[in-house]
Amino acid sequence: MPKVFISYHHENDQHYKEYLVDMGERWGLFINGSVDTGDISDDLKAETIRQRIRDNYLRDSSVTILLCGEETRLRKHIDWELASSMIDGQKNKKSGILVFMLPSICDGSRGHAPHDYEKQVIYPDVIHWESFGSEAVYKERYPELPERIIDNLVNLDAKISVCSWRRVWNRPDRLKWLIDVAYQSRRTNEYDLSEPRRKHDRNPAA
Repeated sequence: MPKVFISYHHENDQHYKEYLVDMGERWGLFINGSVDTGDISDDLKAETIRQRIRDNYLRDSSVTILLCGEETRLRKHIDWELASSMIDGQKNKKSGILVFMLPSICDGSRGHAPHDYEKQVIYPDVIHWESFGSEAVYKERYPELPERIIDNLVNLDAKISVCSWRRVWNRPDRLKWLIDVAYQSRRTNEYDLSEPRRKHDRNPAA
């Protein structure tokens, strides 16, 4: 069973993370390997927090799920978690990555489906699909996603599914399928790591 690290904005989106963990436990879909609120003190130095997340949590996980809401892309810790998930290090091997767009940013009509049969399994009701060839178009289509994710949607050597939360809410069959294909692609993904790691949180009002 895959061990999953859940990356999310703790202050805004805790209830979605708790629902996801409960769904995984109830249906035996994955082992939860994510950081819980209070596990790591916010008073620690940024580098210490990054090291503890990498060595104590990401080290043993094989799939990273990003829960993306309104302010997710502005958070430095989330950027660090994504970057660490993409690096194939000596201790921490790269993970498969899966993105769920939360209801605060997505009504269920958008998605990125790079895996074979994904459109049939997750989007059986969608008939027409558009293809995007440039980074600018992806940014326009998905303005709420972190830049590091956008870089890898354009990148044909990495397969990252982007799916609406409403597509998997109370659908353990779909959640399991998406986790399984992310797990299977973790070794073959060649991630684009050109984006510099974020040093600070960004003010959403700026």
